[in-house]
Amino acid sequence: MNAARRWWRHLWLDGDDARRILTPTGLSRLAQRITDSEARHRGELRVCIEGGWPPSWLWRGLSSRERAIDLFGRLRVWDTEHNNGVLIYLMLAERRIEILADRGLHQRVSPTTWDTLVAGLQHHLAQGRHEAGLNEAIDQVGALLREHFPLCPSTGGNPDELPNAVVLL
Repeated sequence: MNAARRWWRHLWLDGDDARRILTPTGLSRLAQRITDSEARHRGELRVCIEGGWPPSWLWRGLSSRERAIDLFGRLRVWDTEHNNGVLIYLMLAERRIEILADRGLHQRVSPTTWDTLVAGLQHHLAQGRHEAGLNEAIDQVGALLREHFPLCPSTGGNPDELPNAVVLL
């Protein structure tokens, strides 16, 4: 994307655009899907959708990956007992998807698995099916977490260490 187009998209899109792509009911359904997923494994999921960035970030040449890493820390996705948090980040202005997994899960899942997951989500988003795409991504990440971090009967389930609501910026 050329620089002028990038600036235009970021200045045009904002938090209100993130709120428009999903209704309050849709956001509630996504939060419930995260809650349901986390009831079946010991991992933690966060979903964050951002419209556009302020000019100061664009001047710095920030990438969507760098922003996702920043949010991974700010949203405390790294701060789980088993280092198994996952962030699904949508950057609307750049039409980018970043999925970051903490080291406990990252080291157990191949990069091609993450690439396939991102491609499936991109397909849904390109067709305007944001909620359906996020539902599928949550389900797929949940399956990975169930495989690598199944519930242990002795621990009494997932302590739900992080909020389940979708973050809109």
